[in-house]
Parts: sequence; structure tokens; C-alpha cells
Amino acid sequence: MLIPVKWLSEYVNISDIDVKTLEDRLIMSGSNTETVHETLKNVENIVVGKILKIEQHPDADKLKVLAVDLGDEVVQIVTGATNVLENVYLPVCKVNSVLADGTKIKKGKLRGVESYGMLCSYQELGFETSVIPKAFVDGVWLLDQAYPLGTPIGEIENLKDHVIEFEITPNRPDCLSIIGMAREAAATFDLPLNYPSEIIENTHGNVHDYVKIKIENPELCPRYAGRVVTDVKIGPSPLWMQLKLIKAGMRPTNNIVDITNYVLLEYGQPIHAFDLDTLKHKEIVIRAAKEGEKITTLDDQERELEAGMLLITDQNEPIALAGVMGGANTEVSSTTQNILIEVANFDKKSIRKTSRTLQLRSEASSRYEKGVSQNLVLSAMSRVCHLIEATGAGKIVEGVIDVEPVKRTIEAVEVRTKRINGLLGLNLTAEQMANYLRRLEIEVEIKEDVLVCTPPHQRLDLLKEVDFAEEIARLYGYDVIPSTLFRGNEWGALTNGQTMIKETRELLVACGLNEVTTYSFVSPKTHEQINLSEHSILRNAVQLMNPLGEEYSIMRTTLLPNLLEVLARNYKRSVKAAQAFEVGNVFFPKQQPIVELPIEKKMLVLGMYGENQDFYTLKGVLEKLFETFGVRNYKYEPETTHATYHPGRCANVILGDNHVLATLGEVHPQVLSNYDVDVPIMVCELDMNMLMQITNTYKKFDGIPKYPASTRDLAVLVKDEITNQMVIDIIKAKGGKFLESAEIFDVYKGEQIEKGYKSMAYALSFRAPDRTLVDEDVNKAMEKILKQLEDELGAELR
Repeated sequence: MLIPVKWLSEYVNISDIDVKTLEDRLIMSGSNTETVHETLKNVENIVVGKILKIEQHPDADKLKVLAVDLGDEVVQIVTGATNVLENVYLPVCKVNSVLADGTKIKKGKLRGVESYGMLCSYQELGFETSVIPKAFVDGVWLLDQAYPLGTPIGEIENLKDHVIEFEITPNRPDCLSIIGMAREAAATFDLPLNYPSEIIENTHGNVHDYVKIKIENPELCPRYAGRVVTDVKIGPSPLWMQLKLIKAGMRPTNNIVDITNYVLLEYGQPIHAFDLDTLKHKEIVIRAAKEGEKITTLDDQERELEAGMLLITDQNEPIALAGVMGGANTEVSSTTQNILIEVANFDKKSIRKTSRTLQLRSEASSRYEKGVSQNLVLSAMSRVCHLIEATGAGKIVEGVIDVEPVKRTIEAVEVRTKRINGLLGLNLTAEQMANYLRRLEIEVEIKEDVLVCTPPHQRLDLLKEVDFAEEIARLYGYDVIPSTLFRGNEWGALTNGQTMIKETRELLVACGLNEVTTYSFVSPKTHEQINLSEHSILRNAVQLMNPLGEEYSIMRTTLLPNLLEVLARNYKRSVKAAQAFEVGNVFFPKQQPIVELPIEKKMLVLGMYGENQDFYTLKGVLEKLFETFGVRNYKYEPETTHATYHPGRCANVILGDNHVLATLGEVHPQVLSNYDVDVPIMVCELDMNMLMQITNTYKKFDGIPKYPASTRDLAVLVKDEITNQMVIDIIKAKGGKFLESAEIFDVYKGEQIEKGYKSMAYALSFRAPDRTLVDEDVNKAMEKILKQLEDELGAELR
């Protein structure tokens, strides 16, 4: 929710409070902020001017030469703007002025004619195109009336301002409005709140002569009010209103639409205006839609409805999707003369379901689906009519048709002062608590040590005693509540799994990797990017029912695409080397995905690229992890069928009977091409659930050996397809009880080696715990090893 500070200050006097203090105090009282930005930031020396004369450029058909009065001087400006007129007022950049993007305007020549400044558009003042009135998107900004010449543009209608973006939680829909945040500011600073005028000076006729209203589904529409305005004059809204809407993130359209949007932002109550003359029967009926019924909405999309969706109809013809969007057939246009103003309250569950089913969200639906007080209806209606009358946009018809078949009752809640003090660790009196609550417009009656609290109509979240405890706490100040240890005998602790994940993160960071966190929602296209086969189990993903878009429409079944995207982004930004990891869940659907929650599996993914980053670097990190968690008796096996990895540079880590603990290797060149990367990337995927099951952190320490080791080097000639693991397995199997270790230290292929063969050299260490070994002991073991290598692998001793 974007809140312009100067608009906010119209309802609560915060003019003496600087923006930083305002933001900090509101945060501490429970109103979190996203950002604070300043309008006209960097803008300098841009003032109000008036075009006195327009002449054609002598040497350019598309340029004009203007005489512009700046108050203290008349300057010549050359422009290509097509919407300029004589005697209009507009913002002018003087010589040496600065635009919002930092551009400095200097004296110049355009096709031989000197220009002493520049005319200014909304964009050049720093406003987004999406909020600029369409009339000025492709031209300079023309002011709506005369303003003192030479006035800095920031002083016009409070244009220079600060805008605070608040993060409104779902339980506080009352804060989705300027007045709602003004209430918070007034309560936080203990200041009076000034409500806007809702007075209507003149009316005529009788509303019942113009329209009838009937509610057929009161459970979906507990209240619906309508009022008629005649002699409507469609045109631009006043500049003060337009600028407030722009700063709050809305594009001005015309006076009627702008007034309804203005009150929407001001009160948080959605409002809609129908062109009354387009209603054939003049009978508004609020009813549930029939299956297959259709309506064309304001965005010119024909939508087929499901049974139960709430409709606004003219007798039987659909004219609006209740609480979501109006119909195109009753839209207010430049020819509109009479309007029907709708202010209503709808069931939030119904609005949410309709909005999601049709994938149609609006400012109205986003508020209705969180909850809007039905007591707001008449106040918002009066405010709209007040503004229409005050701006001369139409004449108000006497009376409001207010249909309210379901009355809302607000029940009082008993709040025990002892309970509140116990929860908060404070020692407040009943009167002190009551004062805090009254600042929030809560009616409080003190009965000994009990407060009988009646919440204001807009506070739909105040239902239980604990809700009032939160209100007292945030106004007392979370930052000043004393910190104390809780009383009790039990202390929280991490589970074994949580401890292991924590230690994994710390170890990998110590190895030089950076932890990343990515979204669990991904695009189905990631399956194609990593070359998954059509029958891969990883394609069986959980589908989201209401995704933000295709890019976030499924839940991930592998962490690999997310990590590759992070590494690719760094590579494209000229980061020469990167090492990263992520510990996260992957998700697989159960047999009944709608009913049952998906299966979650904890995974670890590592990745790296850059100079000196190769397969063995990654393997070393992985083996350090195994060493830390006591993983033994694993082996590496070549993996040639995994489409994501290079077929000749990939291996699986195998445990026991072919359980794959991890896969590591170089990414396939085609996958690298999919991510626009042209350097090798090494990645590893590890099953954290399996690692947790086999972890053995029990450590047994042996004493320093009393007797020396006997070492032997063994070099054998084998075929190229023979792997190190195959040789190691035989050495360990036949090495006997004295074999202490066996490590490969050389692999050689060259002119002295027959084609199709390679030499592999190993260092073997033998040791006995109770004596010094003699040659005979070691020779027997070496003979057995060599014979088995010859018989099983066809190896030859070099």
C-alpha cells in the first residue's frame, strides 16, 4: 500500500515529524514498511511557466520555437512536443536545471535556433508511465490552471512528497487505506484524527424514481447501497486529485472514475459507477450466476462464469462481476450523463474464489477478499457524492437505497488485566491499558480488573482477548518491553537432522562455497533446460492451482536448475569464478495430490566454475563432507546415462546394494548452452535424507602405531575401460588383514603404452599392530592381489 505522506497528514497532524521518525515509529507499532521513496528526487530548478507565443521552426518541420514566461524572465525554448498550446501553464526546465535521472539541462541550439531550457514531461520528473494520464504519456505535462509563474514545480499541489510503501498483513485489511494508516499514525503518536467531509449541500428529486435494488443471495451480499447522480460532466479530475492518485500508484482517467478510486484509497471501500442510461430495466438484482453464463468485463474480455459466482444484473442481464470488475456494457464514458453509484459489501470467500477461478484480480477484489466492514458503506457513499458535488462533476439525487438483509453485530470482548500483564511481562493498570485501546477507537468500560472492549467496526481482526493484548503491546512499544527469560524447566534444542544441516552449511562455507536460497516454485521449462527425458520421474511435479504465472507454476523436483540459474547469472555478470550450494526441499505429488500434501525430500546441491575448479575440486569437498559425518564404505561408479551431465565426466556415489547417495560431474555442454554459459560447470546432487540415516559421528581414536609400516608400489597395465574403483576393490579384498591403505598416485598413457591401455600406479601400506612385518608377510598379500588383478581384469605387472 503506497501512502503519500502529505495526503496522510491531511487526517493526522504529522507535519512536524520527519519521515524517518514516522517510518521508525510506525514499524515499532506494527506497521512494517517495504520502501520509502521521494518524489522529484534529484529535480532542481524546474518551475511553472506560461507559453506566450508559438512559432514554426524556420528549418525543421517537427520543431517549434516558443516564448515562455517564467515570471522573472521570458525565454526562448525549442521543442518537438506536439501538444503545446499558447497561454497554457506547464513545468519548464530552466538552464542548469536537473531532471529526476540526473540529466542536466544546458543552453543549446536546435537546427541553428538557440534554446534556453526545456519543457518537461511526467517521465522526466521521475514518474512511471503506468501512472501517467494517457493524455500526457507522449507529450509534455500541461497544468490544468494558472499557477504563480516561477513557482518551483514541487510546490504545486504538494507534488514534492515522500511515499511510504507499507506491507499490510492479511489480518489488517483496515490498513489498506489512507485513513486506516492515519488511524495507526494517530494511535502511535497519540494525536487526534481528522475525518474528511462527507457533507452534501444540495440534492434534488428522489432516488426511488430512478432505480430499484434487490438482493437474492444475502449470504453473499449482506449490504448493497446505490445513489444516483444526474447532469454528469465527464472530464479530467482536479490536479490535486490526480497527483494524489499518481503518488499512490493509480493512473487518473476521468473525474468520475478518479473520484471512486480516490475514495477507494481513502476509505478502503471499493466503489463502482454504472452509466445509468445503459440500464434498460433500471432494476439492480444481486444474484448468483448460472452455469455457463457470460459477461464482458471492463478489460473487454468475455468471461464464462461458474454457478455460484456473484453477479450484479439489470433485472436479469449481467452488468458486473460483484466485487471484482464492472461490465463493459455499463462503463462510464465521455457521453455519460447520469450514473448509479454502487457501494456494497460482499462475502470475502466468494470474491476470492471468483477472482482465482477467473484469474482476474483488481484493486476491489484484493480488498474484498481480505474483508471490508459493511459499516463503511454509507460513509463511503457520502464521501463520493461530496467530492462529485465539490468538483462540479454532477448533481446529487436525494436519498440512498440501502439494502441490508444481514445486519452485523459487534460483540464486546472481556479482557483481563492480570492476563495481559502476564502475557506481556508488564505491570500496567487497567486505566493505562484502556488509554492505549481508546487511541485505537476501541470503546472500553472498566469493571474492576476486567476491560469490556468493543472494537470499532473496521477492526475485523479483534475477536479474542489475546488480540487486544497485541494492541496494548504494540502501542506500549515492543522495543521498551523488558527482556526476561521465560520460566520453566524445558529448553528448546535442534533435532539431529537440523543440527546436521547446520553443520553441513558451516562446513561448506568453510570450504569456500556461498549458500544460496531459491524459490520452490519453478517453471516447467526448467525440465527442458536440464535435458530431462520425457519419462523422467523428475517431470512428475506438483502443479499449483493458482500460480503467479507459468514461471512459478510447479514445485521443484530438483534443485539443479535453480543453482545453474544462479551460477549462469553470475557468469553473465562477469564473475570469473563462483562456488555455491543450497540445502532445500524438493516435492513429489502423492496419489491424491488435491487431498494429500506432497512428499518432501531434503536435498543438497553444489556447483562451481572458474579457474582451478574441476571434478576433483568438487569431489574433494564432497569427501570432506563424508569424512565429517562418518560416511564410509562408499564407492564411485561411472554414470553415462544422466542427460544433465557430461557422459564421460560423471559419477555416482554408491552405498551398499546400489543405493545412489550422490551424483557429481561436469554439466552437459547442451545444458550449458541452454543457460548461455560457455565454461565448464561442476555440480553435485546429494540426498540429504539418506545422508542423515547413515551418519555416524562417533569417533574412536587409536594410539600412535608402535611398529613401522611396510610400503609397496604397484603399477599395472590395464585396458582403458578399467576404473580405479575396480582395482581398489580387488586390492582391499585380497590385501589381507595387514593392508592399511591403498591409494592411486599415477595414471599414464603415452608412446610406451599400447593403444587402448593405460598404466595405473598405487601406493600400498601394510602394518601389524603387534610386530614388525617381514617381506614374506607383504609378498604373500601382493601375490594374491596381482593374481586376482590378472584373472579378473586382465592386468599386467609393469
